[in-house]
Amino acid sequence: MKGQNQTLKIDGIDKEILRNLMEDARRPILEIARKVGISGAAIHQRLRKLEASGLIAGSKFIIDPKVLGYKTMAFVGVYLDKAVSNPKAVKQLRDIPEVIECHYTTGNWSIFIKILCRDNEHLMVVLNKNIQAIEGVSRTETFISLDQQIDRQIKI
Repeated sequence: MKGQNQTLKIDGIDKEILRNLMEDARRPILEIARKVGISGAAIHQRLRKLEASGLIAGSKFIIDPKVLGYKTMAFVGVYLDKAVSNPKAVKQLRDIPEVIECHYTTGNWSIFIKILCRDNEHLMVVLNKNIQAIEGVSRTETFISLDQQIDRQIKI
């Protein structure tokens, strides 16, 4: 496993298990066990150990937002009037359901967020009535994503 400030070391079997589950988290453990050549119980034991290490943070279903009508993805750089406004601004951003990611960054913006909206009109409403109305937000800079060309996790 790992100590403080050390990276986790995983072996080839762990990597193969993780690759299979990253590809399809609903893949049966026994199917993975047959492919890897160890028992299902050994797979479960390894997964528990990887979860305890913090490497596996859980599993989730991935919803395609376009199927629900959310066709506009945008990235918004948020300028704050002062750095101490950050915690309050983030608290209010959490209350906006269209905000799906929020990052505290270096560079031009204080906060960089990813939002999903139904269309450009919905995006304009979210920007003008929700995000720019937050106390401490001095202005925003918006980039509309035309197409997400890469969507992946870190390679194991």
